[in-house]
Amino acid sequence: MNMNEPSLFTDCPLRGEMLHQVAMSRHTSWRAGGVAERLYQPADLADLQAFLRGVAADEPLHIVGLGSNLLVRDGGLRGTVVLLHGALKELQRNKDGSVYVEAGVPGAKLARYTANNDLHGGAFFAGIPGTMGGMLAMNAGCYGSETWQHVDEVQVMTRQGELLRRKVSEYEIGYRSVKQLAQGVEEFFVSATLHFENGDGEIARQEIKELLSKRIASQPLNLPNAGSVFRNPVGDHAARLIESCGLKGKRIGGAQVSEKHANFIVNIGGASAADIENLIEEVRATVAAQTGVELHPEVRIIGEQKQND
Repeated sequence: MNMNEPSLFTDCPLRGEMLHQVAMSRHTSWRAGGVAERLYQPADLADLQAFLRGVAADEPLHIVGLGSNLLVRDGGLRGTVVLLHGALKELQRNKDGSVYVEAGVPGAKLARYTANNDLHGGAFFAGIPGTMGGMLAMNAGCYGSETWQHVDEVQVMTRQGELLRRKVSEYEIGYRSVKQLAQGVEEFFVSATLHFENGDGEIARQEIKELLSKRIASQPLNLPNAGSVFRNPVGDHAARLIESCGLKGKRIGGAQVSEKHANFIVNIGGASAADIENLIEEVRATVAAQTGVELHPEVRIIGEQKQND
């Protein structure tokens, strides 16, 4: 790779791949969004550490997995996207029976791994269209289970490339929310050690099959989407509120509130990031006006607004 950018990177040996002017529509499940100035995919955890130790302190960094919970605005991203999917992919059983999983491992792969190792409790990961890093960051869950119910400890990496172990007690864990109790430290998840009960692999594989059938029946998986757009309010469901306001099928440009599941916004063809973001805001405003409930997005929105020509 070419690292001849002395203002951004030090001269250090790296084994990953650096790309320039990368369309983030290729790396987000909405298939929309602008261009990133740079994208670096590390070779592995050690290479990521070397990259972070060499990057300039003022270089904006954006950590991305599968991009399944992410909207990049049409004006694109300044700085460097660090792509963990396909990079941090180690997944193994420890001697004590726990499972070590790196941040770039998709939920579906983790679910299959637990089933194939006769472990119970991991099937729900098949219903989460993201990677371990994102699932840790937001305590992702579905069908009554959540990621942090299975966490023993995590590894994080600081902006300076320091690798640290963190206990569960160092975080405040809530519904689709994970907050580090210590303030002022910029770090992100790179791995987790998870626990599961011993079980029957055949039963676990059947649970995965049933869960995926339920997803196919209830979610618009045939169109680009980012999963559930809004968190469920306490004691209610975002989808019910959105549907009650007559918003199913509502369109802005190529973005549409799914007619199959009201808490999904789908790209029906050619949607811009602005179309999607504007539709998110219109849904929020309409639900607030008609029901008095303020919906909070699960999706992360980053980047620059596109400037008018």
